[in-house]
Amino acid sequence: MNAVAKPSMPTARLVTWGGFALALVLAPLLLSSSLWLNILSQIGYLIIICLSYNMKLGHGGMLSFGHAVYTGLGSFAAVIAINYISSHNIGVPLVFVPLVGGLVGALVAVPLGYVSTKKAGTTFAMISLGIGELVVAIAMMLPDVFGGDGGISINRTYGQPLLGITFGPQIQVYYLIAAYCFVCTALMFAFTGTPLGRMLNAVRDNPERVAFIGFNTQLVRWYGFIISGFFAGIGGALAAINFEIFNAADALSGLKSGAYLLFTFLGGVTFFFGPIIGAILMVLASVLLSELTSAWLLYLGFVFLLMVMYAPGGVASLIMANVRMAHYGKLRRFAALYGALLVTGVLMLLGVAALIEMVYHRQLNAGAGPVVQYLGMPLHTETALPWAGAAVLALAGWALLEAARRRFARAWGAAQEEIETETQALGRTP
Repeated sequence: MNAVAKPSMPTARLVTWGGFALALVLAPLLLSSSLWLNILSQIGYLIIICLSYNMKLGHGGMLSFGHAVYTGLGSFAAVIAINYISSHNIGVPLVFVPLVGGLVGALVAVPLGYVSTKKAGTTFAMISLGIGELVVAIAMMLPDVFGGDGGISINRTYGQPLLGITFGPQIQVYYLIAAYCFVCTALMFAFTGTPLGRMLNAVRDNPERVAFIGFNTQLVRWYGFIISGFFAGIGGALAAINFEIFNAADALSGLKSGAYLLFTFLGGVTFFFGPIIGAILMVLASVLLSELTSAWLLYLGFVFLLMVMYAPGGVASLIMANVRMAHYGKLRRFAALYGALLVTGVLMLLGVAALIEMVYHRQLNAGAGPVVQYLGMPLHTETALPWAGAAVLALAGWALLEAARRRFARAWGAAQEEIETETQALGRTP
């Protein structure tokens, strides 16, 4: 059998980064409505934020509950800079303002990161949580500085147009965010291959051995923390430019930090592109899913629970597992099994979602009457039939899904064993 020629590593990376750049350029041309332009803009700066968070969690093993401090203060710095530049007629174009947010994020990370990284593990997580709550409390105590409940608004169209670009239309703001998204993503990927990036991975995996060979593990974590704060500040500044407002209660809140953690984990912290997937999921959940149902947080928690139980490596790990299976020519045998999982999963979801929607309607919208619309069908919440039908559908879907899952697991395990046998026969590791 003739060997199939594989693309070289530089060629593969060129194709990957070229495809990423092309996607950023073409996305607003394919999705040109105002809603989608705003969604794409949010995805752009959240990619930077989630990747910067993963520099702590995925690359450095630092579970932080206060990442919103650095994104939020980056937003605050950008807002203050824009208002100062505008009021004093300083000739600094908007394209440089995100760098101000990045510098402030890094500067804030210097003292806070030094304190936080003195400890690791659970202690580090608790310190980050405490610092996050402390910063939020300070911001609420200084409404004259941070804008209070009303926040601080800006006008991103200040000054003279730059090459005819005013940054008034959303499409222009999107391309500014996309440019920063591409450059920051490339820089963070390059960081993973530097000596500091490699050492940060080593500190994550085996800090005792790193300390034994003479490296200061706290300094390594601190340097990584500062770099993460820089990119987080850039992402926060782009968020402020996109919405033209800064609100401390929202931008610095622990809920934002929790969202960055949750969606970065869902995307996959063990692969570089995992947080990119997480950023996309975060926007789709908060913008689209929240419009479909008031119980969207419950659905999100349900998905998170399933991912923790069955795919702790996140969506990226599922993708790479299937890529590996396809590489060995065994993915086709799973087509029917994937179809069975999809069909049974949808059946279970339909039943569970009907129960959730009826419960939410009874609890939150009882004044609107006993009938709730579900997928175009009226469900009468005061009669037993809809409840019984939804329960039967959910239980039947779960039983069928479990049977399909077991068949899939057996087939997947057999395929894995075949791959192990083949690789051992060829004298190489999988």
